[in-house]
Amino acid sequence: MKDIKLSLALAVYNEEKNIGRCLEVVKGWVDEIVVVDGSSIDKTREIGKKLGAMVYKTTNKPIFHINKQMAIDKCRGDWILQLDADEIVSEELKKEILQAIKPQTSNIKHFVAYQIPRKNFLLGRWLSKGGQYPDYVTRLFRKGKAYLPCKSVHEKMAVPSGEVGQLKGHLLHYPYPSFAEYLVKFNRYTSLTAEEYLENPKIRPNIWGYIKSEIKGTNAFLLRYIRHKGFIDGFPGLVFALFSGLHYPVAFIKYWEKKKNK
Repeated sequence: MKDIKLSLALAVYNEEKNIGRCLEVVKGWVDEIVVVDGSSIDKTREIGKKLGAMVYKTTNKPIFHINKQMAIDKCRGDWILQLDADEIVSEELKKEILQAIKPQTSNIKHFVAYQIPRKNFLLGRWLSKGGQYPDYVTRLFRKGKAYLPCKSVHEKMAVPSGEVGQLKGHLLHYPYPSFAEYLVKFNRYTSLTAEEYLENPKIRPNIWGYIKSEIKGTNAFLLRYIRHKGFIDGFPGLVFALFSGLHYPVAFIKYWEKKKNK
C-alpha cells in the first residue's frame, strides 16, 4: 500500500455549495481525503466521493469539533491538514505545506504543527482589520501531535508538546456566501453560547447579567470597529463589528428564555 504522507481531514454538513471547490484545490497533492459528514440532506457526500474522498456518515453534533476530531482520528498520514469546506488553500500555501512536510535534516528546526494565516471574507470583502487578520489557525500538524478538546464551538487546536511554526501562505475563508447565511450562523452561535451559560455555573450570568452583556457587547463593537480599525473595511467592517457586539446580549436573552422554560 502506498505510504500516506499527507492526509486532509474535513467535517461537513450540507456543504454541497463549498466542498467541491475546497477539494478540487487539494486533489492531486494530498495522499488521502477523509470526510466526516453529519448526515447532510443535500449532495455533500456524493460530491466528496466523486472527488476521491473517503466519506463517513455520522450525526450532526451541536459542537461540530467532535466530527472534526473524528475525521482527524481516521486519517492515516504522517501529517494532517485540517480544513473547513468553506476554506480554500492558496497556491502559495500549497507550496509551503509540501515543503514543510518534507523530511528535515538535523540542522533545521523540527516543528510538530504549523499555524496558518487566514483571510476571512464577508459581504464579498476580505476583512483586513477588526482583529480579523492574520487570524492564525493551527491546521497542519503531525499525526497524534494536536487535537480538538471538543468542549466549545470557539475552541482552538491544542498542541500539548512540541514547537509550533508559522507559514506565510493564506487560507481563503468564505464562511458567509450571503447575509442570510451569516444570520443563520449568528443564530447558531448565540444559541450555543446560551447553552454554555446553562451548563457551566462558572460563566453563568447573574442578576446583572444583561447589563454586563450590554457592556461587553459595546466593548466588543468598539474594540473591533475603533481600536482594530474595522472602519477601514467599509460597510462589511461595520456589519462584522456590530454583530460581534450583539452576540453577547442576544446570547443572554436566549439563556434567560431557556432558564425560564427549563
